[in-house]
Amino acid sequence: MNRRFYSTALLLALLVGFFACEEGETPIQNSFDRGEMLENMAENLIIPAYTDLQTRVGALESSAESFTQNPDMNSLQSLQAAWEAAYSSWQYANAYNFGPAGEEGIRRSLLEEVGTFPVSEEKIENAITGTANFNDFNRDARGFLAVEYLIFETGNSNATVVEAFASQNRKDFLLGAVADIERRVTEVLSAWNSGYASEFIQNRGTDVGSSTSMLYNEFVKSFESAKNFKLGLPLGRRPGQTQAEPQLVEARYSGTSAAMLKEHLQAIERIWQGRGGQGQNGPGFWEYLQSVEGGAALIEATEAQMTAVKAALEALPDSPPLSEQIQLAPEPADRLHTELQKQTRFYKSDMSSLLGISITFSSGDGD
Repeated sequence: MNRRFYSTALLLALLVGFFACEEGETPIQNSFDRGEMLENMAENLIIPAYTDLQTRVGALESSAESFTQNPDMNSLQSLQAAWEAAYSSWQYANAYNFGPAGEEGIRRSLLEEVGTFPVSEEKIENAITGTANFNDFNRDARGFLAVEYLIFETGNSNATVVEAFASQNRKDFLLGAVADIERRVTEVLSAWNSGYASEFIQNRGTDVGSSTSMLYNEFVKSFESAKNFKLGLPLGRRPGQTQAEPQLVEARYSGTSAAMLKEHLQAIERIWQGRGGQGQNGPGFWEYLQSVEGGAALIEATEAQMTAVKAALEALPDSPPLSEQIQLAPEPADRLHTELQKQTRFYKSDMSSLLGISITFSSGDGD
Protein backbone atom coordinates (compact mmCIF):
# COMPACT_ATOMS: atom_id res chain seq x y z
CA MET A 1 0.00 0.00 0.00
CA ASN A 2 1.25 3.51 -0.81
CA ARG A 3 2.52 4.99 2.47
CA ARG A 4 1.08 8.46 1.80
CA PHE A 5 -2.33 6.96 1.01
CA TYR A 6 -2.19 4.84 4.15
CA SER A 7 -1.40 7.85 6.36
CA THR A 8 -4.19 9.92 4.75
CA ALA A 9 -6.71 7.12 5.18
CA LEU A 10 -5.67 6.70 8.80
CA LEU A 11 -6.10 10.42 9.49
CA LEU A 12 -9.57 10.43 7.93
CA ALA A 13 -10.58 7.42 10.01
CA LEU A 14 -9.46 9.18 13.19
CA LEU A 15 -11.34 12.37 12.28
CA VAL A 16 -14.52 10.44 11.52
CA GLY A 17 -14.23 8.64 14.83
CA PHE A 18 -13.67 11.89 16.70
CA PHE A 19 -16.66 13.77 15.27
CA ALA A 20 -18.92 10.73 15.59
CA CYS A 21 -18.52 10.75 19.37
CA GLU A 22 -21.12 12.43 21.52
CA GLU A 23 -19.92 14.72 24.29
CA GLY A 24 -18.70 12.70 27.25
CA GLU A 25 -18.20 9.52 25.24
CA THR A 26 -14.82 7.85 24.81
CA PRO A 27 -13.47 8.49 21.28
CA ILE A 28 -13.49 5.48 18.97
CA GLN A 29 -10.06 3.85 18.96
CA ASN A 30 -8.42 3.23 15.60
CA SER A 31 -8.06 -0.47 14.93
CA PHE A 32 -4.92 -1.38 13.00
CA ASP A 33 -5.36 -4.47 10.83
CA ARG A 34 -2.58 -6.69 12.13
CA GLY A 35 -3.78 -9.44 9.82
CA GLU A 36 -2.92 -7.28 6.82
CA MET A 37 0.54 -6.63 8.23
CA LEU A 38 1.09 -10.33 8.93
CA GLU A 39 -0.09 -11.25 5.44
CA ASN A 40 2.34 -8.76 3.93
CA MET A 41 5.16 -10.12 6.07
CA ALA A 42 4.42 -13.72 5.16
CA GLU A 43 3.83 -13.24 1.45
CA ASN A 44 6.29 -10.47 0.61
CA LEU A 45 9.14 -10.91 3.08
CA ILE A 46 9.30 -14.24 4.89
CA ILE A 47 8.36 -16.79 2.22
CA PRO A 48 10.35 -14.98 -0.52
CA ALA A 49 13.37 -14.84 1.81
CA TYR A 50 13.25 -18.57 2.49
CA THR A 51 12.55 -19.32 -1.18
CA ASP A 52 15.60 -17.37 -2.31
CA LEU A 53 17.66 -18.97 0.44
CA GLN A 54 16.63 -22.46 -0.66
CA THR A 55 17.59 -21.63 -4.25
CA ARG A 56 20.98 -20.27 -3.18
CA VAL A 57 21.66 -23.23 -0.91
CA GLY A 58 20.75 -25.58 -3.76
CA ALA A 59 23.35 -23.84 -5.92
CA LEU A 60 25.84 -24.13 -3.06
CA GLU A 61 25.17 -27.86 -2.84
CA SER A 62 25.73 -28.29 -6.59
CA SER A 63 28.98 -26.32 -6.39
CA ALA A 64 30.15 -28.42 -3.44
CA GLU A 65 29.48 -31.60 -5.39
CA SER A 66 31.40 -30.28 -8.40
CA PHE A 67 34.31 -29.20 -6.23
CA THR A 68 34.62 -32.49 -4.38
CA GLN A 69 34.57 -34.36 -7.69
CA ASN A 70 37.33 -32.17 -9.10
CA PRO A 71 39.09 -30.03 -6.47
CA ASP A 72 40.94 -27.30 -8.34
CA MET A 73 41.23 -23.52 -8.23
CA ASN A 74 38.34 -22.88 -10.64
CA SER A 75 35.86 -25.18 -8.90
CA LEU A 76 36.90 -23.73 -5.52
CA GLN A 77 36.28 -20.17 -6.67
CA SER A 78 32.85 -21.19 -7.95
CA LEU A 79 32.11 -22.82 -4.60
CA GLN A 80 33.25 -19.73 -2.70
CA ALA A 81 31.01 -17.49 -4.83
CA ALA A 82 28.06 -19.83 -4.22
CA TRP A 83 28.71 -19.72 -0.48
CA GLU A 84 28.82 -15.91 -0.44
CA ALA A 85 25.54 -15.74 -2.39
CA ALA A 86 23.84 -18.22 -0.04
CA TYR A 87 25.13 -16.57 3.12
CA SER A 88 24.11 -13.14 1.84
CA SER A 89 20.61 -14.54 1.23
CA TRP A 90 20.61 -15.93 4.77
CA GLN A 91 20.89 -12.39 6.17
CA TYR A 92 17.33 -11.76 4.94
CA ALA A 93 15.90 -14.93 6.49
CA ASN A 94 17.67 -15.05 9.85
CA ALA A 95 15.12 -12.88 11.69
CA TYR A 96 12.24 -15.35 11.41
CA ASN A 97 13.12 -17.88 14.10
CA PHE A 98 9.60 -18.86 15.10
CA GLY A 99 7.08 -21.42 13.93
CA PRO A 100 8.86 -23.95 11.69
CA ALA A 101 12.21 -22.22 12.32
CA GLY A 102 11.75 -22.12 16.09
CA GLU A 103 12.91 -24.46 18.82
CA GLU A 104 11.44 -27.93 19.19
CA GLY A 105 12.84 -30.60 21.50
CA ILE A 106 16.64 -30.69 21.19
CA ARG A 107 16.43 -28.75 17.94
CA ARG A 108 17.29 -25.11 18.43
CA SER A 109 16.24 -22.23 16.19
CA LEU A 110 17.31 -22.28 12.56
CA LEU A 111 19.65 -19.39 13.34
CA GLU A 112 21.49 -21.47 15.94
CA GLU A 113 21.52 -24.61 13.80
CA VAL A 114 22.95 -23.06 10.63
CA GLY A 115 24.24 -19.60 11.65
CA THR A 116 26.28 -20.11 14.82
CA PHE A 117 29.61 -18.28 14.96
CA PRO A 118 32.43 -18.31 15.79
CA VAL A 119 32.93 -21.93 14.84
CA SER A 120 35.20 -24.34 16.68
CA GLU A 121 38.01 -25.33 14.35
CA GLU A 122 38.96 -28.12 16.74
CA LYS A 123 35.47 -29.64 16.74
CA ILE A 124 35.26 -29.46 12.95
CA GLU A 125 38.62 -31.13 12.46
CA ASN A 126 37.72 -33.82 15.01
CA ALA A 127 34.45 -34.47 13.19
CA ILE A 128 36.33 -34.79 9.90
CA THR A 129 38.72 -37.38 11.27
CA GLY A 130 36.04 -39.12 13.33
CA THR A 131 32.31 -39.48 12.78
CA ALA A 132 30.35 -36.39 11.75
CA ASN A 133 27.02 -35.83 13.48
CA PHE A 134 24.95 -32.86 12.30
CA ASN A 135 22.23 -33.37 14.91
CA ASP A 136 24.25 -33.15 18.12
CA PHE A 137 24.85 -30.18 20.42
CA ASN A 138 27.98 -29.04 18.57
CA ARG A 139 26.28 -26.25 16.65
CA ASP A 140 29.62 -24.46 16.35
CA ALA A 141 30.80 -27.31 14.12
CA ARG A 142 28.14 -27.10 11.41
CA GLY A 143 26.14 -24.63 9.39
CA PHE A 144 27.18 -21.86 7.04
CA LEU A 145 30.20 -20.79 9.07
CA ALA A 146 31.59 -24.33 9.28
CA VAL A 147 31.38 -24.53 5.49
CA GLU A 148 33.10 -21.16 5.28
CA TYR A 149 35.96 -22.44 7.45
CA LEU A 150 36.43 -25.40 5.11
CA ILE A 151 36.54 -23.51 1.82
CA PHE A 152 38.25 -20.23 2.68
CA GLU A 153 41.73 -19.55 4.01
CA THR A 154 42.26 -16.33 5.98
CA GLY A 155 45.49 -15.71 4.08
CA ASN A 156 43.61 -16.02 0.76
CA SER A 157 45.62 -19.12 -0.05
CA ASN A 158 43.22 -21.09 -2.20
CA ALA A 159 46.00 -23.50 -3.07
CA THR A 160 46.11 -24.57 0.59
CA VAL A 161 42.36 -25.21 0.58
CA VAL A 162 42.51 -27.28 -2.61
CA GLU A 163 45.38 -29.33 -1.22
CA ALA A 164 43.46 -30.07 2.00
CA PHE A 165 40.59 -31.54 -0.04
CA ALA A 166 42.74 -34.42 -1.18
CA SER A 167 41.21 -35.98 1.95
CA GLN A 168 38.02 -37.96 1.26
CA ASN A 169 36.93 -37.38 4.86
CA ARG A 170 37.10 -33.64 4.28
CA LYS A 171 35.05 -33.95 1.10
CA ASP A 172 32.45 -36.05 2.90
CA PHE A 173 32.19 -33.57 5.76
CA LEU A 174 31.73 -30.64 3.38
CA LEU A 175 28.98 -32.44 1.48
CA GLY A 176 27.31 -33.47 4.73
CA ALA A 177 27.43 -29.96 6.16
CA VAL A 178 25.90 -28.40 3.05
CA ALA A 179 23.24 -31.13 2.81
CA ASP A 180 22.32 -30.46 6.45
CA ILE A 181 21.78 -26.76 5.72
CA GLU A 182 19.70 -27.62 2.66
CA ARG A 183 17.55 -30.06 4.61
CA ARG A 184 16.82 -27.60 7.41
CA VAL A 185 16.01 -24.70 5.08
CA THR A 186 13.77 -26.88 2.91
CA GLU A 187 11.85 -28.13 5.95
CA VAL A 188 11.16 -24.57 7.09
CA LEU A 189 10.09 -23.35 3.66
CA SER A 190 7.89 -26.41 3.11
CA ALA A 191 6.10 -25.73 6.41
CA TRP A 192 5.45 -22.10 5.48
CA ASN A 193 4.05 -23.20 2.12
CA SER A 194 1.98 -26.03 3.58
CA GLY A 195 -0.25 -24.22 6.02
CA TYR A 196 1.88 -22.34 8.52
CA ALA A 197 1.51 -19.06 6.59
CA SER A 198 -2.26 -19.19 7.05
CA GLU A 199 -1.85 -20.03 10.73
CA PHE A 200 0.61 -17.15 11.13
CA ILE A 201 -1.74 -14.63 9.48
CA GLN A 202 -4.77 -15.72 11.51
CA ASN A 203 -2.96 -15.45 14.87
CA ARG A 204 -3.63 -11.70 15.11
CA GLY A 205 -3.34 -10.91 18.81
CA THR A 206 -0.47 -9.20 20.62
CA ASP A 207 -0.16 -11.57 23.57
CA VAL A 208 2.89 -13.76 24.09
CA GLY A 209 2.80 -16.48 21.44
CA SER A 210 0.86 -14.39 18.94
CA SER A 211 2.34 -13.88 15.49
CA THR A 212 2.81 -10.15 16.07
CA SER A 213 4.64 -10.83 19.33
CA MET A 214 6.88 -13.47 17.75
CA LEU A 215 7.63 -11.29 14.73
CA TYR A 216 8.38 -8.23 16.84
CA ASN A 217 10.59 -10.08 19.32
CA GLU A 218 12.58 -11.79 16.57
CA PHE A 219 12.92 -8.43 14.80
CA VAL A 220 14.45 -6.92 17.93
CA LYS A 221 16.59 -10.01 18.62
CA SER A 222 17.94 -9.93 15.08
CA PHE A 223 18.85 -6.25 15.44
CA GLU A 224 20.58 -6.96 18.74
CA SER A 225 22.41 -9.93 17.22
CA ALA A 226 23.88 -7.60 14.61
CA LYS A 227 24.79 -5.00 17.21
CA ASN A 228 26.02 -7.23 20.02
CA PHE A 229 27.58 -10.22 18.31
CA LYS A 230 28.55 -9.18 14.80
CA LEU A 231 30.09 -5.93 16.03
CA GLY A 232 30.14 -5.58 19.82
CA LEU A 233 31.76 -8.95 20.48
CA PRO A 234 34.82 -8.53 18.23
CA LEU A 235 35.15 -4.92 19.40
CA GLY A 236 35.35 -6.15 23.00
CA ARG A 237 32.17 -4.32 24.06
CA ARG A 238 30.29 -7.26 25.56
CA PRO A 239 30.00 -7.78 29.34
CA GLY A 240 33.10 -9.44 30.75
CA GLN A 241 35.37 -8.48 27.87
CA THR A 242 38.46 -6.43 28.63
CA GLN A 243 39.81 -5.99 25.12
CA ALA A 244 38.94 -6.37 21.47
CA GLU A 245 38.74 -9.91 20.11
CA PRO A 246 38.76 -9.40 16.33
CA GLN A 247 38.95 -13.14 15.65
CA LEU A 248 35.32 -13.38 16.80
CA VAL A 249 33.87 -11.55 13.80
CA GLU A 250 31.26 -13.23 11.66
CA ALA A 251 32.53 -14.65 8.34
CA ARG A 252 36.19 -14.24 9.36
CA TYR A 253 37.64 -16.72 6.88
CA SER A 254 36.00 -15.20 3.81
CA GLY A 255 36.68 -11.64 4.95
CA THR A 256 33.06 -10.66 4.24
CA SER A 257 32.09 -9.60 7.78
CA ALA A 258 31.34 -5.96 6.97
CA ALA A 259 29.40 -6.79 3.81
CA MET A 260 27.25 -9.36 5.63
CA LEU A 261 26.58 -6.92 8.48
CA LYS A 262 25.33 -4.36 5.96
CA GLU A 263 23.00 -6.94 4.40
CA HIS A 264 21.71 -7.89 7.86
CA LEU A 265 20.88 -4.30 8.80
CA GLN A 266 19.16 -3.75 5.47
CA ALA A 267 17.00 -6.79 6.19
CA ILE A 268 16.04 -5.27 9.55
CA GLU A 269 15.02 -2.03 7.85
CA ARG A 270 12.81 -3.94 5.41
CA ILE A 271 10.88 -5.52 8.28
CA TRP A 272 10.42 -2.08 9.85
CA GLN A 273 9.07 -0.74 6.56
CA GLY A 274 7.15 -3.85 5.49
CA ARG A 275 9.06 -3.75 2.20
CA GLY A 276 9.86 -6.89 0.24
CA GLY A 277 13.05 -7.57 -1.67
CA GLN A 278 11.33 -6.78 -4.98
CA GLY A 279 10.06 -3.44 -3.72
CA GLN A 280 6.63 -4.60 -2.53
CA ASN A 281 5.47 -2.04 0.02
CA GLY A 282 2.81 -3.23 2.45
CA PRO A 283 2.12 -2.47 6.11
CA GLY A 284 4.98 -3.04 8.53
CA PHE A 285 5.85 -1.71 11.96
CA TRP A 286 5.99 1.81 10.48
CA GLU A 287 2.28 1.68 9.68
CA TYR A 288 1.48 -0.08 12.94
CA LEU A 289 3.05 2.78 14.90
CA GLN A 290 1.08 5.33 12.86
CA SER A 291 -2.09 3.88 14.39
CA VAL A 292 -1.20 4.53 18.04
CA GLU A 293 -0.89 7.70 20.09
CA GLY A 294 2.71 8.89 20.09
CA GLY A 295 3.55 6.66 17.15
CA ALA A 296 4.27 9.43 14.66
CA ALA A 297 6.80 11.02 17.02
CA LEU A 298 8.49 7.67 17.60
CA ILE A 299 8.69 7.06 13.85
CA GLU A 300 10.36 10.44 13.39
CA ALA A 301 12.90 9.76 16.16
CA THR A 302 13.54 6.21 14.96
CA GLU A 303 14.15 7.21 11.37
CA ALA A 304 16.40 10.10 12.40
CA GLN A 305 18.58 7.60 14.24
CA MET A 306 18.37 5.17 11.32
CA THR A 307 19.88 7.91 9.17
CA ALA A 308 22.78 8.22 11.63
CA VAL A 309 23.26 4.44 11.55
CA LYS A 310 23.33 4.44 7.75
CA ALA A 311 25.94 7.19 7.70
CA ALA A 312 28.13 5.20 10.08
CA LEU A 313 27.52 2.04 8.06
CA GLU A 314 28.57 3.72 4.82
CA ALA A 315 31.77 4.86 6.54
CA LEU A 316 32.63 1.24 7.38
CA PRO A 317 34.61 -0.13 4.42
CA ASP A 318 34.12 -3.68 3.14
CA SER A 319 37.88 -4.12 2.99
CA PRO A 320 40.27 -4.73 4.56
CA PRO A 321 38.42 -7.44 6.50
CA LEU A 322 36.59 -6.22 9.60
CA SER A 323 38.90 -8.25 11.83
CA GLU A 324 41.86 -6.24 10.50
CA GLN A 325 39.98 -2.95 10.81
CA ILE A 326 39.29 -3.65 14.47
CA GLN A 327 42.99 -4.28 15.04
CA LEU A 328 44.40 -1.40 13.03
CA ALA A 329 41.74 1.31 12.71
CA PRO A 330 38.68 0.55 14.84
CA GLU A 331 37.14 4.04 14.80
CA PRO A 332 34.54 3.42 12.02
CA ALA A 333 33.41 0.18 13.66
CA ASP A 334 33.28 1.88 17.06
CA ARG A 335 31.17 4.71 15.67
CA LEU A 336 28.74 2.27 14.06
CA HIS A 337 28.41 0.34 17.31
CA THR A 338 27.65 3.57 19.18
CA GLU A 339 24.94 4.53 16.69
CA LEU A 340 23.41 1.05 16.89
CA GLN A 341 23.35 1.36 20.68
CA LYS A 342 21.39 4.60 20.31
CA GLN A 343 18.96 2.86 17.96
CA THR A 344 18.17 0.13 20.49
CA ARG A 345 15.77 2.14 22.67
CA PHE A 346 13.56 3.03 19.69
CA TYR A 347 13.23 -0.53 18.39
CA LYS A 348 13.05 -2.12 21.80
CA SER A 349 11.67 -0.27 24.83
CA ASP A 350 9.82 2.55 23.04
CA MET A 351 8.11 0.36 20.42
CA SER A 352 7.29 -2.29 23.00
CA SER A 353 5.62 0.31 25.20
CA LEU A 354 3.60 2.04 22.48
CA LEU A 355 2.43 -1.16 20.79
CA GLY A 356 1.78 -3.03 24.03
CA ILE A 357 3.94 -5.99 23.03
CA SER A 358 6.04 -7.62 25.73
CA ILE A 359 9.74 -8.30 25.24
CA THR A 360 10.03 -12.06 25.77
CA PHE A 361 13.81 -12.41 25.72
CA SER A 362 16.79 -11.02 27.59
CA SER A 363 19.76 -9.61 25.71
CA GLY A 364 21.78 -9.59 28.92
CA ASP A 365 23.43 -6.24 28.33
CA GLY A 366 20.94 -3.72 29.65
CA ASP A 367 20.48 -2.49 26.09
